[in-house]
Amino acid sequence: MSVAKYTLVWTETFARTARKFLRRHCGLAGLFEDVLKQLEDDPHLPRLRLHRLKGKHRDKHAVSLTYSYRIVLILRIEKGEIILLDVGSHDDVYRG
Repeated sequence: MSVAKYTLVWTETFARTARKFLRRHCGLAGLFEDVLKQLEDDPHLPRLRLHRLKGKHRDKHAVSLTYSYRIVLILRIEKGEIILLDVGSHDDVYRG
């Protein structure tokens, strides 16, 4: 069993949007959990498709949950933290 390399920090907003997301997409619960475990182990895994965002979200990154859904986060490599911000469709998470 491997030890997680990163600590996932759940913001209140992420916890709320994750609950709503999983209620609407209960079939993705297992995949959601797997992606979070993979993030803890290595956010740079090719399967996650980690990418830096641009524009007003330039200090953030996103990973793919599925082709249609993303998790937006702040990656703090030096602190070993991944701050989870939002989950949802491409249009939902990149608004505001």
